[in-house]
Amino acid sequence: MAAAENHLIEMLPRKDRARLLELCEKVPLLLADVLVQPGLPMLHAYFPIAGVISVVTHGAEHQGLEVGMVGREGMLGATLSLGAVTAPLRALVQAPGMAWRIGGAALRAELLHSKALQEGMNRYLCVLMDQMAASAACLRFHLIGPRLARWLLMSHDRVQADHFRVTHQVLAGMLGVRRVGITSAAGGLQRGGLIEYHRGEIT
Repeated sequence: MAAAENHLIEMLPRKDRARLLELCEKVPLLLADVLVQPGLPMLHAYFPIAGVISVVTHGAEHQGLEVGMVGREGMLGATLSLGAVTAPLRALVQAPGMAWRIGGAALRAELLHSKALQEGMNRYLCVLMDQMAASAACLRFHLIGPRLARWLLMSHDRVQADHFRVTHQVLAGMLGVRRVGITSAAGGLQRGGLIEYHRGEIT
């Protein structure tokens, strides 16, 4: 059986993995595509193979603030294991790639048949909660430089490449800061020899 290339799926027993993949289709993750909107039904869940999905919260005074990041280590739609049928947050593709996609109803049905899948998704939900707690603490206590470095490291882990494309404007939106703050922080990281960037590409 071909590798699923998603860590959550790969961790399943062979029989459970094969049954889940039969219910999935491989789809492209296109840059800036919105996969779910808050308050609307979660029609699909996504297990990324490559690429990055940003989980974003919105408020009256800002366009969006990233509170979570999903790559090949996890999935979008884990709250389906808790019985949730509507999306709590907005999710959009931050870096293009591919994913296994499964219908929300099909995933809920499969959760009844596979204890391993349910346990894996529950463990992943704990990881997501830890990630969101760390993001909240970082937002409150860290300056822009360390926050930018954390975002870049997390993206690097998921992109599996030493360079990727992202603009200062996008970074400012994800971190909830002004663009000039990103420019200053990125300049400091570059002067320190930690990154190189030009025309929206970071190495």
